Amino acid sequence: QVQFVESGGGLVQPGGSLRLSCAASGTISSIFVMGWYRQAPGKQRELVAALTGSSTVYSDSVKGRFTISRDNAKNTVYLQMNSLKPEDTAVYYCNRFPVPFNYWGQGTQVTVSS
Repeated sequence: QVQFVESGGGLVQPGGSLRLSCAASGTISSIFVMGWYRQAPGKQRELVAALTGSSTVYSDSVKGRFTISRDNAKNTVYLQMNSLKPEDTAVYYCNRFPVPFNYWGQGTQVTVSS
């Protein structure tokens, strides 16, 4: 089974920055396309960003503000989040893209508020 442990979330002011980390274990995550997802209360989980070894994809709402990267040696995926907006508030998860594994980690809460 694939296990994901997300970290790095917190409470930040609009315009602030956070760097999220996703540590994968139980499998070799580098062979999969990895992505960051988020889910706000009352909304469906949505894809935020994804990457392979050579390309990236971002949702229109975060393009230019977020950057996804990975460290294959550490089985870790990162999401650098800049210029945060209140609408970015959500629980952020990492998983396979475009078809996630059935298992989801606990996620990390990101709250953007003044």
